[in-house]
Amino acid sequence: MKYLFIILSAILFFSCNREQKTQQQSQLKTQKVAIQTTPIAQGGLSVRTKLPAQLAAYEEVSIFPKVNGYVKNVLVDLGSKVDKNQLLMTLDAPELDQVAANAKAEYEKTKSDYDINLEYYNRLMEASQTEGAVSAMDLALNKSKVASSMATMNAAKANWQQQETVLQYLQVRAPFSGIITARNVHPGALVSNSEKDIPMLELKQVAHLRLQIDVPEYIAANLKIGDSVSFAIPSLNNKELKSVISRIADNVNPEYRTERIELDVMNSGTLSPGMYVDVTIKAEPAQNVSHVLLSAINTGISGKYIVVKKGNQQQNIEVTTFHQTADSIEIAGNFQVGDSCIIVH
Repeated sequence: MKYLFIILSAILFFSCNREQKTQQQSQLKTQKVAIQTTPIAQGGLSVRTKLPAQLAAYEEVSIFPKVNGYVKNVLVDLGSKVDKNQLLMTLDAPELDQVAANAKAEYEKTKSDYDINLEYYNRLMEASQTEGAVSAMDLALNKSKVASSMATMNAAKANWQQQETVLQYLQVRAPFSGIITARNVHPGALVSNSEKDIPMLELKQVAHLRLQIDVPEYIAANLKIGDSVSFAIPSLNNKELKSVISRIADNVNPEYRTERIELDVMNSGTLSPGMYVDVTIKAEPAQNVSHVLLSAINTGISGKYIVVKKGNQQQNIEVTTFHQTADSIEIAGNFQVGDSCIIVH
């Protein structure tokens, strides 16, 4: 009975193994039947890409003192609208006034010396008309003295004009029209041209803004100056505006693989520098590419690839991807248009 039980157990074990193998083979056949493919189609895709961007002032400047001095008057404040060359603030520096006064006095002295030397030389020239009254050597020496005094006078004049120019730095004027966006000083404060950390004032031109967009390089390659771009302002209830590309950097950021483009935006008064913007760019199809269903793309250690099925053979082909939509993507690689790709489930 013991041997009979062992024989029956062995028969039952082999029967179960055979049934399990039959089921596995059936599953493999089902899997083979379930493999789906999609053809590689010719041409690229026209897609709309949504990108984040930011508005910036067309011109902005941090205003620092050009000379050392005390703040005498501040004629503007935060939010003040100013015109080009408008006086913003005045500084007081008595030592600069003294230097300018000394320079002027020195110029007046040298000018007086020049006038005297010139007058004396002219009289010698008149006297030399009488033969033997003035020696040729005296004429030459006085002519040289006039030239020397003229050079000294011109140098003194240049120094005086320079000091007068420095005095003009005590009056701080707006380099362009805009709005004061920061004020960091008050009357009585000592300011120095050696301190560059905190500006006295910050001025931004806000009537004219720049929309700065960092565009992926595969999109930027197909953009050109004059292309129309639409954008929305989330903080203004997604207000939609349009403009055209004004500038292209022609330089790709190697860290993010993006290229900056800029649009000029005229401000009606509702926009501000620093505002977040949603930009929609219509990307034209890339050149010399094909496209395939997005589900046919595999990602491996070496990059992206597709699995091309030819008869009973399968081949992994590395591809470069470009634009993509919700279900398709542009690709380029060593394949033929019309090849069947296995869809990844």
